[in-house]
Amino acid sequence: MERYEIDGGRPLVGEVSIQGSKNAVLPMMAAAVLHQGTVVLEHCPVISDVQCMVRILEKLGCTVNWEGYTLIIDAQEIRSVTVPEKEAKRMRSSVMLLGALLGRKGKARLCYPGGCVIGRRPIDLHLSALEQMGAAVTQEDDWLDVSASRLTGQTISFARSSVGATENVLLAAVLAEGVTVIRGAAMEPEIGELCRLLGRMGADISGAGTPVIRVCGVKRLHDARVTVMPDRIVAGTYLLAAAGSGGRLTIENPPVGQLDALLGILRQLEMEVREEKGTLSVVGKPHFPALPFVQTAEYPGFPTDLQSQLLAVLLRARGTSRVRETIFESRFRAAEEFRKLGGQVDICGQDCTVHGTESLAGAVVESHELRGGAALLLAGIFARGTTTVLDEGYIARGYEQPERVLSALGAHIEKR
Repeated sequence: MERYEIDGGRPLVGEVSIQGSKNAVLPMMAAAVLHQGTVVLEHCPVISDVQCMVRILEKLGCTVNWEGYTLIIDAQEIRSVTVPEKEAKRMRSSVMLLGALLGRKGKARLCYPGGCVIGRRPIDLHLSALEQMGAAVTQEDDWLDVSASRLTGQTISFARSSVGATENVLLAAVLAEGVTVIRGAAMEPEIGELCRLLGRMGADISGAGTPVIRVCGVKRLHDARVTVMPDRIVAGTYLLAAAGSGGRLTIENPPVGQLDALLGILRQLEMEVREEKGTLSVVGKPHFPALPFVQTAEYPGFPTDLQSQLLAVLLRARGTSRVRETIFESRFRAAEEFRKLGGQVDICGQDCTVHGTESLAGAVVESHELRGGAALLLAGIFARGTTTVLDEGYIARGYEQPERVLSALGAHIEKR
């Protein structure tokens, strides 16, 4: 098991350049399977989830090469439609390959996907939508077999917003016959990124970023090259780290317009936020007020992927804060670990109440999922003394060498 050793109590000061987006690049990698040719992804993050998807693509028959932070995927030959079990169980984004393989080969085989343990994340919306488009779905034990002699465009109406289901339908619809209309589509920026790549590949898509997306099927796609957008969750994590430590941070390539909900919260906490051309800065304070109430929501609301990191900051606030989690039902595992550091938190159903304290002290804590692990790094930075974060590789799934980034900002942190 990996571990991070943190000697906390120091403000973070400096500048960072944000890595490419994990949640954007993984479906873009799946999209490469649709085309009998080459897709090039620049500014690709070097994280373990991307490496896992690379292994999947190679086992399907793709040739994948790195040139620095540029990923080159040649999907000329797809020799297998079975997503390998080990990788599928490790990473939930493997489910994106259902739509991509159906579009390219007319069939796909996948065991139920894994990922972080943050509650129920069923794929019923994915399967129902693919069935509406003409796919047959059979299930045996943990395996799904999906096949279609041809996919045809349909109007797909989602009863609840789902980023993954929206992406899967997009991938399946690009080469389908006719027009597919997705109503209730997720509006996250990562959807727009996928549509941008697909458009570069020759897909006919309109409405990305709105609740209604229209896809007119095309006969073939072509080679494409895109630059992956900066990771808004990584950017938010480092902004919260600096603000909560009473430090100062400037982001050099911010995900413009994608962090408005977080910036509003930072201003409520009386942090100074500066948005200038090409940069985004936050100046923290040693003392700041509590946050009476905030809840997670689909984009453009406050993202669930920053909830745990915000809780870490609120451990230091003056007064009582309340955070409601509306997306996942098991995303307060990090809050339970905060208690070991002296954090005063109460969990009741979807709500977490945080009573701010100035007496956080280092302890041994354990991460249970990606964003909770990042939150524990932040809490360790805020606490006095030495904090050890035990981690089974969760943090590296989404953050490029966070110990190096945080060290460059003045944190005393080592990965062992």
